[in-house]
Amino acid sequence: MDMLQQRSAKQVWGIRAAWLLLALVASLYCGWRFAGPSPLQTNLLALLPATEADPVAEKAVDTLASALGDRTVFLVSSNDDAHAKAAAKQLGASLQKSGAFGSVTAELPPFDLSRIAALYMPYRFGLLTPSDRAALATSNASSATAGDAPKEAPRSAGSSLAGHSEENAPKALAGMLAQRIYSPLRGGLTTPLADDPFGWLEHWLGGLPLATSNLELEDNMLVAHRGADTSVLIVATLPGSAYESKTQHAVLAALAQGENALKQAFPDVSVARTGAVFYAESARSASEHEVHLIGVASLCGIALLMMWVFRSPRLLLLGFVSTALGIVCALAVTMLVFGKLHLLTLVFGASLIGEAVDYSIQYFVVYLGAQRDWDSRRGARTVRPALTVALTTSLLGYAILMWVPFPALKQIACFAIAGIVTAFASVLWLLPALLTHAPKRSPRRLFAGAARGLTVWHRAIGGKRAWFVAALLLIVAIPGWLRLTSDDDIHLLIERDPSLVAQEDKVRAAVGVDNSAQFFVVRGETPERVLQRAEALGAKLDALSGTANQVGGYQSVAQFVPSAKQQTEDRVLLARHVFDDPGALRATLLQAGFKDEVADAWIAAFAQPQPLLTVDKWLAAPWSQPYRHLWLGQVDSNTQAYAAVVIPQGVTPRNEAALIATAQAVPGVAFVDKAASVSKLFGAYRVDSGWWLGGALALVLVLLMLRYAPRGGIAVTLPVLLAVGVTLAVFGYARVPLNLFNWLALMLVLGVGANYAVFLREGCLRTDADLGAVWTGVLLSAATTLLSFGMLGMSAMPALKSFGATLALGIAVSVLLAPIGMPSESRRLA
Repeated sequence: MDMLQQRSAKQVWGIRAAWLLLALVASLYCGWRFAGPSPLQTNLLALLPATEADPVAEKAVDTLASALGDRTVFLVSSNDDAHAKAAAKQLGASLQKSGAFGSVTAELPPFDLSRIAALYMPYRFGLLTPSDRAALATSNASSATAGDAPKEAPRSAGSSLAGHSEENAPKALAGMLAQRIYSPLRGGLTTPLADDPFGWLEHWLGGLPLATSNLELEDNMLVAHRGADTSVLIVATLPGSAYESKTQHAVLAALAQGENALKQAFPDVSVARTGAVFYAESARSASEHEVHLIGVASLCGIALLMMWVFRSPRLLLLGFVSTALGIVCALAVTMLVFGKLHLLTLVFGASLIGEAVDYSIQYFVVYLGAQRDWDSRRGARTVRPALTVALTTSLLGYAILMWVPFPALKQIACFAIAGIVTAFASVLWLLPALLTHAPKRSPRRLFAGAARGLTVWHRAIGGKRAWFVAALLLIVAIPGWLRLTSDDDIHLLIERDPSLVAQEDKVRAAVGVDNSAQFFVVRGETPERVLQRAEALGAKLDALSGTANQVGGYQSVAQFVPSAKQQTEDRVLLARHVFDDPGALRATLLQAGFKDEVADAWIAAFAQPQPLLTVDKWLAAPWSQPYRHLWLGQVDSNTQAYAAVVIPQGVTPRNEAALIATAQAVPGVAFVDKAASVSKLFGAYRVDSGWWLGGALALVLVLLMLRYAPRGGIAVTLPVLLAVGVTLAVFGYARVPLNLFNWLALMLVLGVGANYAVFLREGCLRTDADLGAVWTGVLLSAATTLLSFGMLGMSAMPALKSFGATLALGIAVSVLLAPIGMPSESRRLA
């Protein structure tokens, strides 16, 4: 006997040591991950699923996000022009000195605009604007008409201006030349007369989309004037990712210090800011606040409930040990599998406490019901069937979330599965090793009162009356179902800080750039094919001008680098219309006042073999940096696919349909609207989730029928089925639109809500079970789950708010109807 006790004691200590080792490993891993770069994912785009069938479009979204994500913009405004500029200089110097930014630009360094012209000068004979092409064609047509009267010997195909008479051709060129020489003073990008006599390159440079805003260059600063306000733009780049907490803290500290100094020196100055770093920090702070709020409130509420029922600090501690193990292991597994921890996962994890503690509550109920006749291993075997069925139904609900191609939901499912499996295992193997002694007291009076209440309630809704209750609830629910509506807006995922949105709007209004997140993706087998398709798209966008569907301009790599085909055509056009008679052209230049050597040099330059401008040469120019995101380059090495983006301005619901049609009219072009795509995907998943829910209900019914026979399986499934129906009806009556997260929460109502009827049914199957204790455990489990998941209903994140409200309502109805799943008294007595 002593040997058996010693062996048992060794097994107990071995189990304790194994669980302690697991807890240490998981805790050390979590501590190591949080000690380094923050594993918390605050990038909102990372929460979204891939919405485009074309992976190139997804890469375009990521490229634009990364290109813009590390930029931070400040707008310093005042009614006093001098104050605004002085304050901008002071703030820029303060931010640069702080070391929180990679670079800060308040005053622009001197920049010679001739550098831009210098890049294009060697390729000038292949760069013509559409208007210059049209002018040449028009002059050609008019001259040809003038020369039609007397029929002469046929001209060669390369005659001057392709059909001009010998007399009219020099006159047409002379007119163009005079317009160039005697035009008023020009600003912006200019070219020397000697290198660009007719101004064709200068015209082309004027069409570059370099300045698409309201900003003007004053005193080497970017300034916008709106009414009496003067606003100065400061642009800063970050030294690291905008989504790293270290970067966020440094930026906020530097900005706070700079703004405090500004208030003292310039009380009339205001500062608006925008950038991914501010949204990321706001989201991270909000999530941490909610984690603390939900976690602390859940812990305190659950602790009070368990102390009131069990009156045992020891049981309270053991319950939280099991739950803590589940949470720590869930964190470790999630970070190990995904590398990062999303905001939604972190907040949801705090609410998992209520579900994880359910398993230990059921074990404690058996423990207290056994009184002096307690054997920890026998207690584990007693509670194992109920916990196994409950675990299976819960895992089914979360497994469906894992199947949904949605990064945030996959993480939530992984977190929950790891947490509840660990909690389940700890109840069956760790708690028996810790709870070896019989209880000193038992809440017999509480259990007896619960038993009486259960008997009364079961007689009211159980047995044959269950079908009457189901029919009554169905009649009441149908009008609510008919009132159901839906809302799949992407903003249901997470809500941006209103103050940051207001500041961003102020910056955009001052700069003159709209809040458009839509763009075109242009693909091709070669860079040349991409440029040709981008030019075709640009032509169609230009054709929309003057119509109700016009856009406020656009940016395209083809505006900076014409295709080789277009450059060749332009050169052929000049060769045919201008350079076919070098003598006449030279005479025209000399007559206009050009020196012999200048005229000869320009004509000789055209005769030289001409290189073609390529995207690579443009990208190599330092000044192209702000526009490099327009070129995606090679996006698939296997198929040698290349891509670029074209970004329109002024996209509205009114003209979006026309832009989509425009994209469809050009091969290899797709219109991308990430927000609309996610909303559309939400809608598709929402519809699909109804089928998933129906399939899951059918599967749960089959599993429970295998466990409890057909009649018993139907009875145990009926409460959660009614709970789903009642929950949907309540949302219909309340006129609350349903979204994807409501439906996914109903999956968990199925997985968690079915547990309560299972616990009661399993209690009825045990001959020595105290149904009052079992019912007390069920009510306590439901209360803890309602407390934790119900807190999600108070979340500032719209997605979690919908999730929590649905779960709380569904679980409340599930536990109220759970006695329907019990067999009748006559069957129990039999």
